[in-house]
Amino acid sequence: MKAWQVFKTSSLDIRLCWISAFLRLASYGVTNQVLTLFLKEIGISEKEMGWFMSLTLVGDVCISYLLTWHADEWGRRRILTYGAVMMVLSGLVFSWSENFYVLLVFAIFGVISPSSDEVGPFKSIEESMIAHLTPHNRRPEIYAIHSLVSISGSALGSVFCGWFVELLQDNKVFDTQLKCYKAVFAVYTVLAFGKLISIVCLSDAAELDGHVHEEVDPQQVFDETVSLVEPTVTQKSKMAPETFSIMVKLLVIFMLDSFGYGFMTSAWTVFYYSVVFGLGPAALGLLFFGAKVMMAMSSLPSSTVARMFGPVKATLMVQVPSAIFFMLIPFAEGHLSLSLIFFNLYNLTMAMDVTPRQILLTNIIKPSDLTRVMGVVNIGKTFARCIGPIFTGLLADKGLLWCCYLISSSFVLLADFVLAVLFYDIDSHILKTTNA
Repeated sequence: MKAWQVFKTSSLDIRLCWISAFLRLASYGVTNQVLTLFLKEIGISEKEMGWFMSLTLVGDVCISYLLTWHADEWGRRRILTYGAVMMVLSGLVFSWSENFYVLLVFAIFGVISPSSDEVGPFKSIEESMIAHLTPHNRRPEIYAIHSLVSISGSALGSVFCGWFVELLQDNKVFDTQLKCYKAVFAVYTVLAFGKLISIVCLSDAAELDGHVHEEVDPQQVFDETVSLVEPTVTQKSKMAPETFSIMVKLLVIFMLDSFGYGFMTSAWTVFYYSVVFGLGPAALGLLFFGAKVMMAMSSLPSSTVARMFGPVKATLMVQVPSAIFFMLIPFAEGHLSLSLIFFNLYNLTMAMDVTPRQILLTNIIKPSDLTRVMGVVNIGKTFARCIGPIFTGLLADKGLLWCCYLISSSFVLLADFVLAVLFYDIDSHILKTTNA
């Protein structure tokens, strides 16, 4: 299997990026299980939960913009180290404080994920590192493995959280539910510290000036697909003019997708199954562990699909059915088994678009602009995601949380339509580099 061969021959820096991603997503998976329940336990209403999540994401947008834009100048490892240190601090604060505003400040600056998915500057910088350390013809497998280890971390974090809380409750280690949730954030702190160690071990090759030379010139893909002009010499702090138009198109697509996703994040899904079906911590942990296992199973096949059809067609082939499965979940209310079938089918297909999207980005963006573009795109996605939780909180307060599934899926389908219109013909050109 080519993925296994690529894994065995991958560099130490790439493996450290995988370890870092695994620990980060594991920490997000741990806290995702208890975040809304923790906030409810300290007296936060559904409306205030929505504001908490939205403000957390707004603050993350501002910080991520600053850090990713200057990461190549200030040093990628330095930025990642700062983020890991702040994760450790946020875990410590959440494990003892019950003040809404203190928690909000550290959720923003310390990176607490309200959705169990990527927040902060980490993902953009790591993916840029991997692109610079990997030739084009190895990227599908490298990114597929990156997605696999990330999702696996999230899955293990989810099941561990459910088991851990259940263990604390059954053995009456703490006298209140709130203390059990605080213990979960202590685990988050330990995982964040492990992530910090993995970042410190990265070599100079992880920086922009230390990456390997590309085997295929990305400018060739530019010329053949979007008719951009020859690259111009720009200052290090500025984006090349020929990159801007394609970045705007990508922003429109990814922001529409993320805007829809923001209406029903993983944390709200936890809340939905807790309220509608009465699932406890252990059951919720198993539910999300199973969902993440489904996502992990689809990570490696996604590289094969991307190689066969190209990143755009591969994305459409998996995202459209994924959105439909997600839309069907609230129609199974009162039938837990049917609801879980739709939920697992959604998770089985949703992660298969990660590798194709990474291939699309890294093949049509010049290396000198890649970190900034990936940063801006991820920031745009986070900003778009900020809006949804406010309305989710309002709808949940009125007993209409189920509507958010429909809203979410509709915007994902709209994003897929725009992707097809703007980039459908680009696959044949990218396949020349990925299959070289």
